[in-house]
Amino acid sequence: MAKLKPIKINHVSKYFGKQQVLDDIELTIEPETIYGLLGRNGAGKSTLFNIITDRIPLSDGEVTIAGQPVTDNDAVLNRIYLMSEANLYPSRMRVKDIFQLTAQLYQGMDMALAQTLAEQFELNMSTRFNKLSTGSRSIMKLIIALAVDVDYVFLDEPTLGLDANHRRLFYDALLDSYAKRPRSFIISTHLIEEASNLIERVWVLQNQHIIIDESTESVLNKGFAVTGPTADVEAYTAGLNIIGHEALGNLMVHYIYGELKGDRPIPDTVSISHIDLQRLFIYLTNQEVSTDEN
Repeated sequence: MAKLKPIKINHVSKYFGKQQVLDDIELTIEPETIYGLLGRNGAGKSTLFNIITDRIPLSDGEVTIAGQPVTDNDAVLNRIYLMSEANLYPSRMRVKDIFQLTAQLYQGMDMALAQTLAEQFELNMSTRFNKLSTGSRSIMKLIIALAVDVDYVFLDEPTLGLDANHRRLFYDALLDSYAKRPRSFIISTHLIEEASNLIERVWVLQNQHIIIDESTESVLNKGFAVTGPTADVEAYTAGLNIIGHEALGNLMVHYIYGELKGDRPIPDTVSISHIDLQRLFIYLTNQEVSTDEN
């Protein structure tokens, strides 16, 4: 099997009229990696996904695989699948026929896996698309995303309309599918805490730019909560990259992103702990902050 090539997003910008949504985005999507694209509502996450998969045109820049632009390039595009809120299927087509149609468009689909997942999710494959609930439509699209024969799968808010049990079933199915047939998944989700254990590399999109492009481990290792009496916390965190704070009775918490000063003594009254990806994302995107660890 030929070695897979990464997707290169080179200096991509996007305008809708006079409004700029993306500005000079540079990213590399490596094969066989699970990414998380995080950003607040309106940050441009769906726009970026639609550009990469050639559903909408970019304003500047280029997206390539192995040096080939994805624009109007079916040979490249049939190795990429985007699951989104858009409903692109004939309304009266049955689920099983949508699976067959997808297999024809994408050089194949694991129908045994699709059948197994449909049973697990209790999705009736004889139901017409227009009779499916919002959750059932998401389930159908997720089954396609896990079963279709492609190398890059983009999931834009994949668990829309799913209850907690179905979300857990999806995450487990994704990890099982990834282990059996490694490929790249790029997930955009608001449920960061639920998906954080899946994500190997984090992108944070803020104010038209990617402000973080690092491994999840690296990002988490630079997020700290410094807790203690206000005066002691303020003294210890002076000069550090404070991205947020909270008052807890007589205590203060400063949230830090970046390196702590190794030679700075920690007062006995102050405790330091790491923070989770969800909280870190909230504070990083709550205001203009530096992501420079120095």
